[in-house]
Amino acid sequence: MSPASAADSSLLATTFCGLAFASPIVLLSGCVGFGEEYTRVAGFSNRDAGAICLKGTTLHPRLGNEPHRIAETPMGMLNAIGLQNPGVDAVVSRILPSLDFSETRFIANACGSTIEEYVEVCRRFDNSPIDAIEINISCPNVKEGGVAFGNYPEVSARVVAACRKATKKPLITKLSPNQTDIRENARRCIEAGTDAFAVINTLMGMAVDVEKRQPVLANVQGGLSGPAIKPIALLKTWQVYQEAAPHQVPIIGQGGITTASDALEFLIAGASAVGVGTALFYDPLVCQKINAGIADYLRRHGLRNVGELVGTLETGATQAPQKTVSAAGTAG
Repeated sequence: MSPASAADSSLLATTFCGLAFASPIVLLSGCVGFGEEYTRVAGFSNRDAGAICLKGTTLHPRLGNEPHRIAETPMGMLNAIGLQNPGVDAVVSRILPSLDFSETRFIANACGSTIEEYVEVCRRFDNSPIDAIEINISCPNVKEGGVAFGNYPEVSARVVAACRKATKKPLITKLSPNQTDIRENARRCIEAGTDAFAVINTLMGMAVDVEKRQPVLANVQGGLSGPAIKPIALLKTWQVYQEAAPHQVPIIGQGGITTASDALEFLIAGASAVGVGTALFYDPLVCQKINAGIADYLRRHGLRNVGELVGTLETGATQAPQKTVSAAGTAG
């Protein structure tokens, strides 16, 4: 059972895209399967998270990449799972009915190799009890030689615009750090109709087995996550906030969060919610500790809720956005 008191619950409760979250924590896609994996761990509860983002889902089933798929790195982890999943029809018909939507919010993660596939996945999730849809625009575009959709603002905007027409559910665009100008990409996605952002996805990296002189990952490259990427993720969150705040578009800040202090940094930099992923692999109960730490900070600083902390960074060098975004996604 979560140790959070009633007073802590009041401090932690927030809203994101109009959805009530019991906590600003979002468990990240790819780290918790389809919402059931960590429920087998004694002391773990989905109720400790404001939302859970389900595993990346494609139109048709995928087996994923050959092993090895994961490699530990200093202060991080490389993964190249390859979007293994049973396909959207199986997720909607078999998995979603098994989830307890009274515990937390559930967010689908839509993936595709073409814009048409993204649209169809979103359309099928639109006719389901899922609370929101995150679009993973870091997938390779097979019609453009495998270049990731999210690496180019124009292509990102096309994906968002197409998905926007396919669903009325809140649409969260997951931005890649592997691009030249994340602010421009955010601006274009806002114009295309995104309701929120998840910042950031993993950075691309690799590891080499020096004895075999071969890549550790069968896919050669993979996504780097964990504490090693936190400074980059924090900067990208702040940069996207400069574009998002005037439009009242909230952000899930993510990348290397393992402690309450990490989470607080992202909130101060402009995130309305914080994503936790890799940390769960070595501490499945980390959410309880982060929740307690955030609540303690808010209490000590006389803040009534998470929203009062969002975007309060004072750089002294740049002008703050004219409007700030509270955890509710409203101007404050």
